[in-house]
Amino acid sequence: MSTATVPRLAARSVVDLLHDRGFGPFTGVPCSFLGPVITCLEAEHPQDYVIAANEGEAVAIAAGARLAGRHPVVILQNSGLGNTVNPLTSLCHTLRLPVLLLVTWRGRPGSPDEPQHELMGRITPDMLTAMDIRNEVLPDDPEVFAERLDEAAAHMAATGLPFAFIVPKGAIAPYPKPAVPAAEPAPPLMRRAEAIGEVVRAMDPRTLLVATTGKTARELECDWDRPENLYVVGSMGCASSVALGVAMHTDDRPVAVLDGDGAALMRLEALTTIGREAGTDLCHILLDNESYESTGAQPTASAGVDFCAVATAVGYRAVSDVSDARSLREAVLRAQRDGGAQLIRVRIAVGSDPNLGRPALRPPQSAARFMEAITQ
Repeated sequence: MSTATVPRLAARSVVDLLHDRGFGPFTGVPCSFLGPVITCLEAEHPQDYVIAANEGEAVAIAAGARLAGRHPVVILQNSGLGNTVNPLTSLCHTLRLPVLLLVTWRGRPGSPDEPQHELMGRITPDMLTAMDIRNEVLPDDPEVFAERLDEAAAHMAATGLPFAFIVPKGAIAPYPKPAVPAAEPAPPLMRRAEAIGEVVRAMDPRTLLVATTGKTARELECDWDRPENLYVVGSMGCASSVALGVAMHTDDRPVAVLDGDGAALMRLEALTTIGREAGTDLCHILLDNESYESTGAQPTASAGVDFCAVATAVGYRAVSDVSDARSLREAVLRAQRDGGAQLIRVRIAVGSDPNLGRPALRPPQSAARFMEAITQ
């Protein structure tokens, strides 16, 4: 039987209760379970919400805010809890800088979820406890939540240690997105599925293709499944490094990776390593819709990032910035013809098939099939 909580807390109530008790600013990486809170912050308190590229960075930002006298809140999916271990244990614990954590509970035992959340879902409370972080499940009643917030504040003041509320699926009710004024019409951009199709049709058929987690992997499997595809689930930001590892040890096969803007920002250091290995043939295709679409289309910081300039600075052999099908096809053909590390930034629109299914292939099967395809 599902353990999902019936929505009882309104996003505005959560934000107001936190603000009333002096908590803020907020920083973190989105999860759909906390999407309503983030939407509320963006709409009503934009000055109090900082978009972080990864969860460890968010903890460090919060630590700095605490040093400045604030009482920060870090928002994260429990799958990103691993990214926070070092700053929580060697920064916050060492300097006694308490931060409040709102950690979602993907993969909660008894609540069906994706395979990449199974292990972390099982160990989330124990992992927090092992880091000396007192934790409890987010209450589903505003009055109880207010009481527990007071207790959390008292605990942090007394110990100098963080406190975490674990947020189950459905614990927070949806927040209505505010109406956005109509903008001047712009040239239509491809959606991700269309861009993926252009890449697959243009690339060498023997290409080993690694796809980042989320809808990118799901759309690739749905429309273009082949043994030479690896669908990376979870481990956000790691797909380009996985592809580099494959490319460095597979001399006779072209290798490409379908990356995303949020994933690339989360592990931006991966570009520096790819650039250092610029002689390795790797076509790095970055699909950029300026959003974390899989968690509710919250904005990333990619609008202010010149990925091509970064790639050039760290040593990529060539870069392309495209936004239409013809330019994308030409860029893929050129990258695979010329070789070396090449970045193609593809500006795409938000949006996907609402009936897009989950991957049919289990992750271990995907990896085994891919390994076999490499040897063919």
